[in-house]
Amino acid sequence: MTDKTSNVVLVILAAGASKRMGTPKQLLNWGKDTLIGHVITQALKTEATEVIVVLGSNFNVIHHRIKHFPVTILNNTNWHSGLGESIAFVSRHIMGKSTLPDGILITLADQPLVNWEYLNEMISTYSSVKHPIIATSYQKFQYGVPVLFSASYLKQLIQLNSDFGAKTLISKNEHDIWYLKPEFNNTDLDTMEDYKALHSLFFE
Repeated sequence: MTDKTSNVVLVILAAGASKRMGTPKQLLNWGKDTLIGHVITQALKTEATEVIVVLGSNFNVIHHRIKHFPVTILNNTNWHSGLGESIAFVSRHIMGKSTLPDGILITLADQPLVNWEYLNEMISTYSSVKHPIIATSYQKFQYGVPVLFSASYLKQLIQLNSDFGAKTLISKNEHDIWYLKPEFNNTDLDTMEDYKALHSLFFE
């Protein structure tokens, strides 16, 4: 566990209904834990001063499985409006704090290869390069989450209301972005086939 020397809040988005998966993917097995448990464990190892988990669909059953973690758990009852709405929802929560963080690092519950070392690299890069957005670069002209926004973007994050999510702001503010390319091949687990293929590489 590293010292909490940053002033960055880490947000895990986990509110979706997993329609393509056919079951709540947050609770699929990952090693000795669930997928969301694994992601939370990685987040808690970072320098982030707070970890916030945004739930929505299947709130009660998922909350029961993660309530023992020292994280802030929020229930976005408007989760069906999409990823952008979850970002706006948690941004409103952060705006209501008496003291704002310097930055908000957004990651997803269905990207198990994103480790705490990479998240810490994003935080330390944000502190050193002074760019207001640190985004993850995957291939040429492709970018996305995890992404770290300066708190100066909170008012814009609150305006998101669709499934376009953080990429909307990234594409509009490319001049403010510092890109990081992870050493791992990041993967979103959207279908059961995705999950089984990736799981078999590590645990079977």
